[in-house]
Amino acid sequence: MNEDQRLLFLSSSSHFPPPQGVKLSYGTSGFRADASILQSTVYRVGILAALRALKTQSVIGLMITASHNEVSDNGVKVADPSGGMLSQDWEPFADTLANARHPQHLVELIAEFVQKENITLDGAKSVEILLARDTRPSGEFLLEAAKQGIGSIIGAVALDMGILTTPQLHWMVRARNGGVKASETDYFKQLSSSFRCLVDLSPSGTHANNVDDKLVVDGANGVGGEKLEILKTMLNGLAIEVRNSGKEGGVLNEGVGADYVQKEKVVPFSFGSQDIGLRCASLDGDADRLVYFVVPSTSSNKIELVDGDKILSLFAIFIKEQLSILNKEIDVKAKNGYQCHLGIVQTAYANGASTDYLKQLGLEVTFTPTGVKYLHEKAAGYDIGIYFEANGHGTILFSEQFLCWLKARTTELSAIAKGSEQHKAALRLLAVSELINQAVGDALSGVLLVEAILKHMGWSIQRWNELYQDLPSRQLKVKVVDRSAVVTANAETVAVTPPGIQEAINAETAKHLRGRCFIRPSGTEDVIRVYAEASSQDAADNLAHSVAKLVDQFLGFGSS
Repeated sequence: MNEDQRLLFLSSSSHFPPPQGVKLSYGTSGFRADASILQSTVYRVGILAALRALKTQSVIGLMITASHNEVSDNGVKVADPSGGMLSQDWEPFADTLANARHPQHLVELIAEFVQKENITLDGAKSVEILLARDTRPSGEFLLEAAKQGIGSIIGAVALDMGILTTPQLHWMVRARNGGVKASETDYFKQLSSSFRCLVDLSPSGTHANNVDDKLVVDGANGVGGEKLEILKTMLNGLAIEVRNSGKEGGVLNEGVGADYVQKEKVVPFSFGSQDIGLRCASLDGDADRLVYFVVPSTSSNKIELVDGDKILSLFAIFIKEQLSILNKEIDVKAKNGYQCHLGIVQTAYANGASTDYLKQLGLEVTFTPTGVKYLHEKAAGYDIGIYFEANGHGTILFSEQFLCWLKARTTELSAIAKGSEQHKAALRLLAVSELINQAVGDALSGVLLVEAILKHMGWSIQRWNELYQDLPSRQLKVKVVDRSAVVTANAETVAVTPPGIQEAINAETAKHLRGRCFIRPSGTEDVIRVYAEASSQDAADNLAHSVAKLVDQFLGFGSS
């Protein structure tokens, strides 16, 4: 590091002292906290993003959002060259950088890190970092802090992309690094044209016209509602009514949004008896989560939730159907010998009924620890990998090898069997690969894919929801002295320590029909999370509470 660079770090960082008595950690969601204490952290993540761009010699993204958190919170995270999350081996450096107490210490950390990573800080190479924020009022001043962080590295250029959904920024980073046009207009064009392609390929004259064209969407008073208003003007054959767009004066994520709807299972604000039986969907604050729901014909405010597990099941059925059609022999001379490896990835929080259903379809289901980064990495190992969490975050990944084969196969079928069922199946799969956001879970692309598939199947939301019936479940958390005392294995389904606790959990679980229970330490607080399922709600509640008592006996404050 030359003297000019060192002095630039010292002078710029002196304007962003870290908050006293606060220690922040970079998790799946990046850094999140009350917006009033985040300026220093965002400045330092600007430095981190610029270093990542220099290391990878690629375009990097920096997103300012706190997703489904309340409006007074904010956060910041980095998008890697693939459009995915920051590489996990850089997370410890993110933590040390954010928590460095004074400018001199900060410069020492950077100098040490760039030497270890073999990053040259001489300004010889220019790199770009795409910046975006959601609609939170605090986003504006935090964006300035990010620009200052990026600007403190000679040769790093910050490009402000404006107010975007989180998935839009991730998509742009992926597109830019793939040499593809990457403006917001390009994003909307790709989504709308691939949606149109899928709808045009729906079976004609059969059941496709039975699906109501009306969809009512809760925008969580966030950026997603705003963007959906633009996107819907580019769509034919789908009437979208956006509520809680943020323009009506509602508060971000307050009584609205996918997180609220999924956890509380009640109608969001501005929905009610006028929506009975309609197909409704809810986005979260930064539009990377999506759930559907139905307002039943009752006087209560309860809903019938169609969550991420059901979205995953719908996608899996459709993909499996297209692959089956594609694999039918129609010409012995055709080079159609590719056996696509389709995989479904879930966490232990997926409802057991969904896992059973997917396995009954003959699909390969694997599990990972909780966290999108684990799911995404596992899904990337398949030709087509589908992952979703119950909370509505998920996507479909297509391997480059499979896409190359699929494009060649489509061209071949176009020549020898244009308009055949095989040709249509190949075109549908290509359209899905363009419509779904392969960088990250995306509520806008997700909602269009759900709508296109429902149209193809001729299914109402009620028919979709009847694929299987969720097992009743209960989640609890138990305060403990030290959460690290619980170590898990087998994708967090088995507690390895403390000794004896898993055997005790097994004994409780065995008392209940279709019982399933696991514990895992929280990633952010000294609590142990308990998840239980059983054949009835009472049984699930009893199982959860009995295991919570076990956790308290083994690890609670009484045990010390």
